[in-house]
Amino acid sequence: MSTDFQTAREALGARLRELRAEAGLEGKDLAAELGWQPSKVSRLQNGKQTPAPADLTAWAQACGRPDVEAELQGLRAGLEMKQRHRSWRRQLAGGHRGRQEIAVRQTEATKMIRGLEVSRVPGLFQTPEYARVIFDANAEFRGIPPTTEAAVEARMRRQEALYDPEKTFRFLVCEAALYHRSCPVDVMAEQLDRLYNLVGQRRIELGILPFGTQLRRTAPHAFWIYDRRLVIVETISEELWLTGEDDIQLYERAWDWLAEAGEYGAPARRLIGRARASLDLG
Repeated sequence: MSTDFQTAREALGARLRELRAEAGLEGKDLAAELGWQPSKVSRLQNGKQTPAPADLTAWAQACGRPDVEAELQGLRAGLEMKQRHRSWRRQLAGGHRGRQEIAVRQTEATKMIRGLEVSRVPGLFQTPEYARVIFDANAEFRGIPPTTEAAVEARMRRQEALYDPEKTFRFLVCEAALYHRSCPVDVMAEQLDRLYNLVGQRRIELGILPFGTQLRRTAPHAFWIYDRRLVIVETISEELWLTGEDDIQLYERAWDWLAEAGEYGAPARRLIGRARASLDLG
């Protein structure tokens, strides 16, 4: 659970406790009034449990303050936003390894992953050296501990899922990602060789969105769809974890529209091969 979320939940709990005290009620009295166990009142006002909307309505009425219900519901809505928004500053405070272990578990729990990458190779397809450069650069950028080797190990372990016969991977990569080079030439060459060899493998659909292709929907940012239960979107400052049906449908439509413009199979290999040939290896 994110610290941002817990802090916001504790703030809501403190407001509930304040309302109870202003009403001159002990916790056990409020519980009896509402027909709850006293432990529920304790958990809610100490930020140990997330209240349901009906809980807040009942609490406000029992305290004789129906006028504050809208305020309480607004605080709860803020909780949901904190749960969706996960700051990189907090997630990576101890380095990359922890977030990579979360990625391993998410992948293990998923049958189909669909993803779009705009400017870099998807982590599931990265070589160890390419991943190492990405992690080192990000640690420097964010000023976090360089736990690179542990993060690379976790990322490579995550890639074992590519060979699970129960899983399917469908990815789109903008052609620009084949040319954007944040690593030495030899590392990029090895990475492009790996991508080339992944095209056409069973359970892996890798499409390239070519320069100059007409798109029904542009590709504004990267995103990953885990089955039909979760969409993860990365920004510079945070991740968005979206679980609402409307959000998932919207990103599925975006993925479908982009997939129409993808090049697959032999045409995808030609695009990767052209990028590989552009590298000057001396």
